[in-house]
Amino acid sequence: MPALSEMMEYAELFTVAPLRVEEDHCVRVRNRNAACSRCEDVCFTAAITIKDNAVRIDGGACVNCGACVGVCPTSCITAQDPPAQKVLADGLQAVARAGGVACIACARKASKHEADPELFCEVPCLAHVTETLFADMAAAGVQDIALIDGDCATCKYGAVSPAIDATVDSAAKLFEALDVPAIVTRSTAFPPELAGTFERDIRGADRRGLMVQTGRYLRTVAGNVAQKTIDDKLGSGQQPRTLKDRLGAGKSGKMPQFPAEANMHLIDRLLEASSFGDETASPDAAALDEPLGSRRFGSVSIDAEACSGCGLCVLFCPTAALKHAEFDQPTDPAMRYLEFQAADCTQCGMCADVCLRDCVTITPDATMREVLDFEPRLLEIPRPKEHQSIFNKYKRT
Repeated sequence: MPALSEMMEYAELFTVAPLRVEEDHCVRVRNRNAACSRCEDVCFTAAITIKDNAVRIDGGACVNCGACVGVCPTSCITAQDPPAQKVLADGLQAVARAGGVACIACARKASKHEADPELFCEVPCLAHVTETLFADMAAAGVQDIALIDGDCATCKYGAVSPAIDATVDSAAKLFEALDVPAIVTRSTAFPPELAGTFERDIRGADRRGLMVQTGRYLRTVAGNVAQKTIDDKLGSGQQPRTLKDRLGAGKSGKMPQFPAEANMHLIDRLLEASSFGDETASPDAAALDEPLGSRRFGSVSIDAEACSGCGLCVLFCPTAALKHAEFDQPTDPAMRYLEFQAADCTQCGMCADVCLRDCVTITPDATMREVLDFEPRLLEIPRPKEHQSIFNKYKRT
């Protein structure tokens, strides 16, 4: 008879986690001084805890609302049930059937059978949707995106309603900045052209849906069991890499960094959806220079008078939005430049949190012109005093 621990281990293989966590992307895992707690703050069931350099998600407490995915600045948490790619695919299929309207409804609203389920995309909660999803749809030619909820005021997920509004507001600012011809609205009722279209065989539709979901579930479980079998056969009971092994600074003195892929994807889709590349039209110049106020792109400033030039902000920036300038140098030998790339800044706050002199400021006031600029903005800071004499000697030679 197998031991209880073995039974528990194999039971876990049949669990499909709603969220995936990339711990090394979490700024609080990377540095204990990081203050980011957005996922914990938005989680109304207290299912997320970040402690002792680890991100823990209580699967029993998590209700899969998805709000943590939208607020995480470094894509540490991503949705798995359903994944973002499936939501996009289902949404675009529904658009084709609905005559151009992209309708996304929460599970509670979908359960009321007020519209044909083939005409809209269903998500567990509207907090699953992100600006990136809207941009993907706009890039595919969708101009009318409607979010339909089942009256959040009386829903057990209702606490995340402000997070949904924040996503819609952020997307609207990004669309406006690049003159993207798409509108996102939120309502408690299906659009008139979709309402009252639930005329199919409910039992047949439910049966087909159940078979599709069961198929996906079995594939996931089969993959888990196969991986477990391979691990057992190969004896891969190796000790996991320690935090120091994973995130320790290398010879360059920098911690391992990762690209801001979510930001890059969002920019690409916004450009595809906009008139930016159209010779007959271009985004309004004034709109390009307006502060975005978006949670997706940040703007960094440094008080050079207070700065010691220690470089911790560069050392700990997870996405390399801040770098030491290699070529540009100020005329004053006691000063040097940092390069700041707004497109790579996710407003994680790490640079400000590690600054020993509180001289780094992050705001959501990046402009779309700066985000799209290939040339980084230069920030002048002093050289560390111990390096100034060496630099002066080098300049003389």
